[in-house]
Amino acid sequence: MAVSGFEGFEKRLELHFSGDDPMGLRRLDFVELKQVLDAVQCSVVSAIGNAYFDAYVLSESSLFVYPKKIIIKTCGTTQLLKSVPCLLSHAFELGFTVIKCRYTRGSFIFPEAQPFPHTSFREEVIYLEESLPGHLCYRKACIMPPTSKLHSHSWHVYSASDGGEEMEVEPPSKMFTVEVCMTQLDRGLARGFFRRHGDERSGDAVGSEMTESTGIERINPEAIICDYAFDPCGYSMNGMDGARYSTIHVTPEDGYSYASFECVGSMDNRKELEQVLQVVVGVFRPGTISVAISTEGVLDAAEGMGARVASALKPLGLVSWSSNNSSSSRVEDFPAGGSVTFHTFTQRRK
Repeated sequence: MAVSGFEGFEKRLELHFSGDDPMGLRRLDFVELKQVLDAVQCSVVSAIGNAYFDAYVLSESSLFVYPKKIIIKTCGTTQLLKSVPCLLSHAFELGFTVIKCRYTRGSFIFPEAQPFPHTSFREEVIYLEESLPGHLCYRKACIMPPTSKLHSHSWHVYSASDGGEEMEVEPPSKMFTVEVCMTQLDRGLARGFFRRHGDERSGDAVGSEMTESTGIERINPEAIICDYAFDPCGYSMNGMDGARYSTIHVTPEDGYSYASFECVGSMDNRKELEQVLQVVVGVFRPGTISVAISTEGVLDAAEGMGARVASALKPLGLVSWSSNNSSSSRVEDFPAGGSVTFHTFTQRRK
């Protein structure tokens, strides 16, 4: 817990590996995963798997394990980057070598409460630079400022790559990852993520009820959902749709309410992103929202995605006050690491 409240904004780490074993990182047993999570200072509360990957709901957010990719997303005062040495060691024992790293996060609500190495983005970058092997020679770190003058949320990105390409189920150039951060949630809707007083059911049972009652199940009706409700409030879910994941995390307390949504999608079906974002915003009705889209393709494709996001959110009253141009976005290209588009929105003034 932070001094003033719980830190909802997550830290996110994604590592890609090369190796010959088809099962790859999925061979990590629970004891080895626990060692990783102990370093981060969180634990598993629920889990699900399919033919493509394993998904874990954590006490602070989520963990996804693919044969050649692992994603850890944690909130609160977790020390996410301390997982890197442990993960690289376990991967080496399996005969796997890291070939790409991406670390992202928003602006903390309570930055003064964060422990080392998350006391500043500079310290985070230094820690990563010292922890990653030298063959990841294409490196870049940057802070992307908000596109709205009324928005204080910036996006922090660190990327490192060896410059090669690995295929993971689908061609990387065809895929994108969207990370959505929402604050100032509608108070009435946020109440849907509080447990009823005296409810002694399991977190899984109450989580399933919240998924249905809040409309989260409508975001992707095809997904298999693993959900969990915390006591006295808070909610997390992981969705599995074939090889693609989605995840939601909610901190509903008034004064520092926060919700995040993340999913992967295909550049061949960009309309799907617009539809999903509209449903997500309808579930939470945030006062402010930021959207970061990571693509492996060319810069033009990233800029086009930003314009689509702005077009989808404008009818919902969410606009970027810095410009009347719906395509205004912050776009950064990362050497051998694709592109990131960042856009911030605030509810239109009455």
